[in-house]
Amino acid sequence: MATYPLPKFHFLVDWGGTRLSFTEVTGLNTETDVIEYRDGASPEFHKIKMPGLQKFSNITLKRGTFKGDNDFFKWWNTVALNTIERRDLTISLLNEQHQPVVVWKVKQAWPNKVMSGDLKADASEVLIESIELVHEGLTIQNGD
Repeated sequence: MATYPLPKFHFLVDWGGTRLSFTEVTGLNTETDVIEYRDGASPEFHKIKMPGLQKFSNITLKRGTFKGDNDFFKWWNTVALNTIERRDLTISLLNEQHQPVVVWKVKQAWPNKVMSGDLKADASEVLIESIELVHEGLTIQNGD
């Protein structure tokens, strides 16, 4: 039996117990800064490299706009005097049985940008809205 890589089109986003449908999720990236160091008495004539602080990309979620569905804007409107509602998110890539295969867990996310789609008189497309999230951590769990 052949083994194939996982398709990326069947996924689920869960934020604060609410499951929302999205057409696209981007920005599931993490990076570790490199610290270079060399002390003057080192017998090696080069710097050593050590892991430093981690950085996380902003995550963008896109979906079709539905009349009366204001979840993005309700969350966005929780901003008040340097406070905002933070949420943990779980993004799951699903298999044919709708079970998680790869899971991204996002810690302490909050929206820093909400975007409505472009309007175009001669287009035959769905209106897409998106939300950009900043967060304080991303872990990845790849199942067996």
